[in-house]
Amino acid sequence: MQINDLKLFVRVADCGSITAAATELDISSASASASLKRLEKQLETSLFIRSTRSLRLTDTGERYLIHCRKALTDLALGQQAIDDVKEKISGVVKLALPSDVGRNVLLPWLDSFMDEYPELKLRLHIGDTLSDFYHDKIDVALRSGTPKDSSLVAFKVCSAKRVLCASPEYIARRGRVESIEQLAEHDCLFFMLDERTHDLWSFTYNGRELKARVTGKRSCNDADIARRWAVAGKGVVYKSSLDLGEDIVSGRLIPMLTDHEGESADLYLVCPGREHVTPVILLLRDMLRERCELKLKEVSKALGQFQ
Repeated sequence: MQINDLKLFVRVADCGSITAAATELDISSASASASLKRLEKQLETSLFIRSTRSLRLTDTGERYLIHCRKALTDLALGQQAIDDVKEKISGVVKLALPSDVGRNVLLPWLDSFMDEYPELKLRLHIGDTLSDFYHDKIDVALRSGTPKDSSLVAFKVCSAKRVLCASPEYIARRGRVESIEQLAEHDCLFFMLDERTHDLWSFTYNGRELKARVTGKRSCNDADIARRWAVAGKGVVYKSSLDLGEDIVSGRLIPMLTDHEGESADLYLVCPGREHVTPVILLLRDMLRERCELKLKEVSKALGQFQ
C-alpha cells in the first residue's frame, strides 16, 4: 500500500472532488483516479460513491478515513523524529579500522554514511596494530575477534570466517592446495594480527581442529599488502571472507579447501566505555551490520560455486 495513495484518499475526502485534490497535490486527474482505484482494489472495497455530480464517502470509507488520518499523522511524527536525530548527529567521531577491510570495503560505506549525516566529521585511524583508545584518542574501533578487555563495550557487527585463497596465476603455476599438509609446499603470505605474525593457520574438518605452521618469503604489518600479494600471484593468503570478498566474486582469487571451515573472523565495534556509546556510534553500528550482512551473502553465494 503506497503512502501517496493514502494521502490522496484523505485529500479527496476533504475536497469532495478528485480534480480539486489532484490540483492540490500537483498531479493529473487521471493519476488521481488511478491511485484511488488501486487503493480500493487493495482494500477490496469501495471508498466513495460516485455520480456525475457528486462524490461522497461510503460507510466503509468514513471508518477507514479515521484510521487513515491517524496513520498519516503517526508517519509524519516518525519522519520528524528521524529528522530531529539527523540534526543532532554532528561533531567529530574518531574511528579506528583494520587496514584491509577499512580501505577496500568500508570507505564507500562511510562516504554514504557521512552523506546522510552532513554535519558529522570523521577522523580515521587505519592499521592492524590495536589502537590505544586513550593514547590515540579513539572514540570507537572496528576489531576482529571478541575483545579480551571486559571493561570495553563491544557490539558484534558480523560473523565471518577466514578463507584460503590464491590467484588463478599462482594456482596454474604451483597447483591447488588440496590438503592441510600441502600448505607446507606453498608460499604463504603473512600479516601481523594483534601484534604477532599470523603463521599458525587453523581449520575445522569433520568436527576436528587442524592446524598448520606455514612458511613463506613475504610478511607485512599491513594485512592489505598480504591480499595484494595474493592477487598478484605471489602466494597463498588466509584472510576473512569479508576482506577477500570482492576478489573472490570477481575471480581475482580462487578459494581452496572449501570443505574445511576457516577460523572465526567476527567483527566487533568497540568503545572504551558505556559513556562513549553515543547516537552516532549506534547508527554506525546499525549501518555496518546491514552492509556486512548484504556483502557476506554475496560472498557466500560466490563461495558456493567452489564447494
